[in-house]
Amino acid sequence: MKISINDLKNERQWRSATGLNKERYIKLLKLFDSSYQNTFGCTLPERQAQSPMDTVITSIEDLLFFTLFSLKCGLTFDLLGLVTGMDGSTANRNKIFGVSILQSALYDNGYAPARSFDTIEEFEKHFKEHSTVIIDATENPIQRPINEYDQKVNYSGKKKDIR
Repeated sequence: MKISINDLKNERQWRSATGLNKERYIKLLKLFDSSYQNTFGCTLPERQAQSPMDTVITSIEDLLFFTLFSLKCGLTFDLLGLVTGMDGSTANRNKIFGVSILQSALYDNGYAPARSFDTIEEFEKHFKEHSTVIIDATENPIQRPINEYDQKVNYSGKKKDIR
């Protein structure tokens, strides 16, 4: 990979590239590696040895760094591929793959928030332990008001409902 964790020299660079300092990255790497091995039953180099194709990402460190870097920087896949030495479609596939392993690592170890509940009892049990609920309700559709003043207050500039 063109850019790697070896290029990060100080904490500011670690945080700007990954969103984590070096110590947190190393802790997350252990969880990430464990999740990868649980998913595939082998390490990344062992899995790649079975593949006939050459790969840009050759270690679990590279995969985690690429995943965090892609989430942090917000580049298009073509630019992300240019920066990391792969084409845009490969960058897209690697990001999706890395994010799925990262999500698995965070959920399996209890670091990700609960996003859904199967029963009311499960919901109530969860919120006995957690008092804060965050709801993203910024783009909920509303009924168009009849009053002209209220229409102007609620007008978003969009002509059609976007779903």
